[in-house]
Amino acid sequence: MTLQGTNSYLLDCGNGEALVIDPGPPMERHVDALIETAQMRGLSIRTILLTHGHPDHAAAAAPLAARTRASVYAHPASKIAHDADLPLEDELRAGEIMLRTIDAPGHTFDHAVFYLRSRHALFAGDVILGEGTTVIAPPGGAMRPYQRTLQRLADEFADARVIYGGHGPVITDPRAKIAEYIAHRQMREDQILQALREGPLTIPQLVRQVYGEQRSVLWPAMARQVLAHLVALEGEGRVASAIVQRAMSDDETTMLNPRIEQIVGPQEAAVIVAELGTALRLDSLREYSLVG
Repeated sequence: MTLQGTNSYLLDCGNGEALVIDPGPPMERHVDALIETAQMRGLSIRTILLTHGHPDHAAAAAPLAARTRASVYAHPASKIAHDADLPLEDELRAGEIMLRTIDAPGHTFDHAVFYLRSRHALFAGDVILGEGTTVIAPPGGAMRPYQRTLQRLADEFADARVIYGGHGPVITDPRAKIAEYIAHRQMREDQILQALREGPLTIPQLVRQVYGEQRSVLWPAMARQVLAHLVALEGEGRVASAIVQRAMSDDETTMLNPRIEQIVGPQEAAVIVAELGTALRLDSLREYSLVG
């Protein structure tokens, strides 16, 4: 779920000060690496910024702040303990640098993106990754807000030269990557609608039709992506659903309500549950059909 791990960014703010964007998971060696890297450059970490509250990005904020006495800033909607709210749609000053703070809902509703105009650099958190696509899963995330966030980044930050995502390599062609992300979501929605033109289908059936029979280990993640599209389409009156009057099969249950904690350790499970929204149990199987 985190590719090679979570990217934490250390920015030199001048005057011997530094800020950290997304201190990462609650791993002592990760916190040690941030502090040691700052010290090697003669910097003291004074500010911690969170793009969002998922544990692979935010859980190290408390131990890092305790060791550095840095102030933690998070989205006003964040449930993570923080010293101050991010100034959404405004500038945040840290030392000698200014970061524009952009409200960026979709992956989560407490997500922010930062723009360092002096470097034409977007720090995108999990809105845009260096590899693959990000998870959009109800109830913590929603497809239409996410698509609007992507379109906003395309429209308002066309001068960006680099994107530093929450996972994966640095993105050096922001326009192309954002356009790719926008097109990908539209493609998935088109595939779902095309499948439903053949008749009513459940989410497990849609997953198999849209994504194929391969990579079954990813079916729970795929199912939550399909759910996010269907929630949007049903809210717009384009799709309707009805409960299927039978119990779920074992395969359907595994896909819709995976028991992550039985597969991986507790720390990894916390990340996956947060990403996939599987704390929300889908207790009944629903069949979806086109309206009109």
